[in-house]
Amino acid sequence: MGLNEDIAALEAVPTFAGVEREALRLIAFAAESRILRAGDVLFRRGEPADGGYLVRSGAIALDARDDGSPTDHVVGPGVLIGELALFAETKRPATAIAREPSSVTKLPRSILRRVLVEFPDVAVHLRAIFAERLNGIAADLAAVRRSLLSIER
Repeated sequence: MGLNEDIAALEAVPTFAGVEREALRLIAFAAESRILRAGDVLFRRGEPADGGYLVRSGAIALDARDDGSPTDHVVGPGVLIGELALFAETKRPATAIAREPSSVTKLPRSILRRVLVEFPDVAVHLRAIFAERLNGIAADLAAVRRSLLSIER
């Protein structure tokens, strides 16, 4: 795929929506494409994570149990797997296996760090996105807590 298609794919990911095009160009230029056959393992639970993967085509099953039982969590095109690994050292929380022929684009953490240094506005943008998500999670947890407290009474 060409650079412009890679940039367009990044723009469609909510995390990168609104990020300036030159920053996306840098990410796309450093990204690595990978083709998977059905059954290929993209990564295993517990492995060190050095970046995220953007699913470009196909379907990837994510199995946190890693016990051989079927998983219901399958993601497809446009989904960013391992978003946290783009910004922090972490381990893979699940095993990712291609359910069908698939293609992914690896986004290395090192390039995201470079983007944050070279494009400070991107850092501000991402901070706002993550703050909004955390506020939503906090509100959801508060609602669950209130619900549980009302059941106990």
